[in-house]
Formats: sequence, structure tokens, C-alpha cells
Amino acid sequence: MKSGSIIDDQGKMNNFAIEPKMYVMSEPQAGFTPYAELFNGRLAMIGFISLLALEVITGHGLIGFLNSL
Repeated sequence: MKSGSIIDDQGKMNNFAIEPKMYVMSEPQAGFTPYAELFNGRLAMIGFISLLALEVITGHGLIGFLNSL
């Protein structure tokens, strides 16, 4: 059986006997990485569209909506 399963000493099949491959980056990344920039840009787009939707639904901007609460 080459599917990654083995039979242990009690006759039970162990499907998780093979360790998964680990991917380790050669150097740690922090700061302005391409992934962080894409993630922040997407969050900004979601926030901007949410504010536009709030204004269309309530008829007020963010400050007006917070004042009416």
C-alpha cells in the first residue's frame, strides 16, 4: 500500500503515518510584503464599499449615522 497508510502492531490501519512536507521560508518576512499589501488593499476596498452602502441605505454619511444612534 503506497497510499500513506500502514497497519500497526494491533492490526489497525493508520492513515496518518506519513508526515506532511513542511515548507519553511528561508528568511522571515515582516513589514511591507506583497501579501500584506494585497490583504490591506482588499480590506480597504471592503471598508470603502461598506461606507458607500451605509450612506445609500441610511441617507447619511458615517458621522451622521453615528450621531443618530
